[in-house]
Amino acid sequence: MGLVSELFSFPNPVNEKAARIVAGVVLTTVLVILASGWYWLLIPLTYGFWARVLTGPTLSPLGYLAQRKIAPRLGPPKYVAGPPKRFAQGMGAAMSTLALILALVAGENAADVVLVAFVVAAGLESIFGYCLGCKVFGLLMRAGLVSDEVCAECADITLRARSPERAGV
Repeated sequence: MGLVSELFSFPNPVNEKAARIVAGVVLTTVLVILASGWYWLLIPLTYGFWARVLTGPTLSPLGYLAQRKIAPRLGPPKYVAGPPKRFAQGMGAAMSTLALILALVAGENAADVVLVAFVVAAGLESIFGYCLGCKVFGLLMRAGLVSDEVCAECADITLRARSPERAGV
């Protein structure tokens, strides 16, 4: 059972540099889809989000490459809380799945609406380090819809005051 729970775990904390690399590749992929009409790229995009939300970088070639190979070459890690990043990956999984279904069922123009939202979210994360999914996670915590136990670091603002580089929301 330990192997299964280890496989389906998500890192905490997360190196924000790796997350931004992943977001940059997502942004590039979505821009290629919109520019070229290669909607088949939604298949690996969707797989990647589901792999990352379920197993972190373990079953995601992009997640593995970003965390293990590219981010370490960009200097010391910048750690942020894992649960908000996992939530953001879950939002990406839902959005990419919706875009794929829309492209197959309702047509490519319907999928484009979701893809434009990806451009905004992935662009903010990759370029500015602003994670929309993490912000939504924080709002859900403040509203009491996500328990403080899910992310003790996120709930305890004194931890952020002592260690700003580890703040997750």
